[in-house]
Amino acid sequence: MREIVFDTETTGLSFAGGDRMVEIGCVELVNRCETGNTFHAYFNPERTMPPEAFAVHGLGDAFLSDKPVFSAGVPALLDFIGDAPLIAHNAGFDFSFLNGELERCGHPLVCRTRMVDTLQIARAKHPGAKHTLDALCSRYGVDRSHRVLHGALLDAQLLAQVYVELNGGRQIGLGLVAETIVVAAPTLAAAPVAAVARPPRRFSPSAEELAAHAAFLKGVKEPLWRSGELAGAAASG
Repeated sequence: MREIVFDTETTGLSFAGGDRMVEIGCVELVNRCETGNTFHAYFNPERTMPPEAFAVHGLGDAFLSDKPVFSAGVPALLDFIGDAPLIAHNAGFDFSFLNGELERCGHPLVCRTRMVDTLQIARAKHPGAKHTLDALCSRYGVDRSHRVLHGALLDAQLLAQVYVELNGGRQIGLGLVAETIVVAAPTLAAAPVAAVARPPRRFSPSAEELAAHAAFLKGVKEPLWRSGELAGAAASG
């Protein structure tokens, strides 16, 4: 199964309010494993970058001034995502910008039935906990030490790892790939080995052993068993 994890960076919170997408990053998963195939692009938003948005991702007017507009990158983007499910954190936000940009340049919208929202998955799985990407990385041990500012491709790569963990971890893929089962050839039963008769053990002492024992007893002074015998005799008398 092919899936695409993606993230966007924008000039603000509302495409309908005039904000634009400035970056998109996509990571390909097949059977919930990263394939190494990614898509990443920056776009000129054709407007100035608000300071509050710049503080989040660090993409300023000077950096974006020579980047292509969104319409120029659409063919490569659509070719990469194909018809795969699209996974994002707070996916409604990213879909609003993706479809807003597609509609603006005359392309068909991406159907929202393809949308998978990891924020909703996390809320259902961990009610009452923090559900930011940073919090989920900490919960699942995903290294985010290199994440200083938001970045679409970096965040998509982190989210891909979190998404796998939200769905049970790496073991979920064990049954998705056909495996060759090698059946060992039956081994021939070994021929029975004849039992070797052993001479019976002797438990009765020999005459020499009895004589040695009697000599030993004579050398024992005031043995405890003698005191028991004397006490018994006194009691019977």
